[in-house]
Amino acid sequence: MTVSNERARLDALYQLNLLDTPASESFDRITRMASQLFKLPIAAVSLTDHDRQWFKSRVGIAHDAVTRTKAPCSQVAETTDTLVIPDLLDNAFYRDCPIAQDGIRFYAGAPLVTRDGHGLGALCVLGTEPRNIDPKEIAALNDLAAMVMSQIELQHAFGRIDPLSGLPNPTQFLDDIADLGRDKPGERRLAIMLDLARPEQINNMVRVMGPSHVDDMVRKAAQQLREILPAGRTAYHVAATQFAYLADPDMSDDAYAAMLEGMLKRSRAELTVQLVSTMAVGIAPFMVGETDPRDVLRLTHSAAQDARGSETSVSLYSIKSDGAHRRRFGLLRDFENALAAHDQLRLVYQPRVDLASRACVGAEALLRWQHPTLGDVSPSEFIPIVERSSLARPLTQWVLDHALGQLKNWSRVGLRMPLSVNISAANLEESDFAPSVQLLLLKHGIRPELLELELTESAVMENIGPALDQLNTLYGAGIKLAIDDFGTGYSSLAYLQRLPAQVLKIDQGFIRGVLDGEREMQLVRSMIILSHDLGFHTVAEGVETTELAELLETMGCDEAQGYLFTRPLEPAAFVAWIEDWNAATLAQAVG
Repeated sequence: MTVSNERARLDALYQLNLLDTPASESFDRITRMASQLFKLPIAAVSLTDHDRQWFKSRVGIAHDAVTRTKAPCSQVAETTDTLVIPDLLDNAFYRDCPIAQDGIRFYAGAPLVTRDGHGLGALCVLGTEPRNIDPKEIAALNDLAAMVMSQIELQHAFGRIDPLSGLPNPTQFLDDIADLGRDKPGERRLAIMLDLARPEQINNMVRVMGPSHVDDMVRKAAQQLREILPAGRTAYHVAATQFAYLADPDMSDDAYAAMLEGMLKRSRAELTVQLVSTMAVGIAPFMVGETDPRDVLRLTHSAAQDARGSETSVSLYSIKSDGAHRRRFGLLRDFENALAAHDQLRLVYQPRVDLASRACVGAEALLRWQHPTLGDVSPSEFIPIVERSSLARPLTQWVLDHALGQLKNWSRVGLRMPLSVNISAANLEESDFAPSVQLLLLKHGIRPELLELELTESAVMENIGPALDQLNTLYGAGIKLAIDDFGTGYSSLAYLQRLPAQVLKIDQGFIRGVLDGEREMQLVRSMIILSHDLGFHTVAEGVETTELAELLETMGCDEAQGYLFTRPLEPAAFVAWIEDWNAATLAQAVG
């Protein structure tokens, strides 16, 4: 048996949770029957663990386990074949096995095999005298082994019913799809998923009304699904607030979707509660026996998530949308490896220019990812994904560590200027975020005023209490703070007054449209005046033309960054650019 097959076999055994469980009369009854039928003193239900044979039931055996080494039941489990040894002492392999040394001469064992073909062990009978066994006795032994497996499956079935809803759980859903593939291969079916609420809505319900209210909602939904579905259709409870079932065969995709839309409109009030108003239904066509059961569940989930963005709250599975979800998942999985690699992530730097003097007065560190197979992945694609995951903390730590290291390298060649680094909402929820930033400053020997942390308005407002605590600690340590993408979030005066920030960066969406008309121009002018009145230093993002830079200067904007000056640069190229830029700026001023 290969290592991978043995691993799968052991996994199947462990999932049943049978090892080292108390004796059971349902198994002992079969073992006694085997002993009496064969008129032999010893019989057992033997399960083959990685290093032992453990007996779930035994007759005529004092101990509950023996070593797996040269155990005949181990061969039965590995091969899933019935094994008969008329005389162990006449068998070259087994004559010195432990049971032969204990006086056992005869062995017969029938395999205990799961529906997936994994051998768990054997129902075996043993005797102290050599004997033969005829075909009818072999058939009887196999029948008894089948009875043992039926009992195992019956006991395991108790772990396949969700105790809250009373419906079969995801394991049963997957097994039933697999069984259908054996019975009706090639049949086209529709899998349906009903998602009762978004996770944040469930959290709000628990906070306001308690977890029992969610339980009541799930029970009611399960009850109504049982009533709505026709005879022969089984509903499954596949996640906390998600249910699935298979539509009748030969149903038209569009017709069934239309039927569900109508049903959803009629039953929305009954199936939901006061705080849940976004129930969604996903439909996924699949080919029985050809589509992996796990993929059926995944495709219906993908369709249900798409349904949340549709007017009808019902959606058919979309290959394009599913591909986007899978790409996002793949990027998140691969980004963890990228953090540990030395050749995938890097920082580039975009200068910030004082509009009055045209001198470069700072820079922003920007993350880039060279994926080993996908090539360059846009930050706008991977950063939002990573920031919503557990990788948000190591991402920011990596960027800060490398950015501060670059500041130290630049100081060695006489270049000393402030550097901006973006942080996320998740960072502000870390209780030790501010101290960790201070430790990195100490590690690289960088003065706090040379580091500027940029955060969006929305990041602060997600959890404003802890966020303000972190920001006040950072501000007290001398670290500069900037509001990034101003105008795209909350932008309330009350919120701006509470933030200990010194810099306000106006989002490029407003800056690039400032030349479109008087209203756009007046909006940006008002932003600049407001920010100055509140004591902010203003920075315009996305400046690409001289005309735009000159207009912003007349409006009183302090700094700008954008392609007018340069695209983001590699570290060495940035040093060369700033030398040329400052020399040209000085020459222009003198001239």
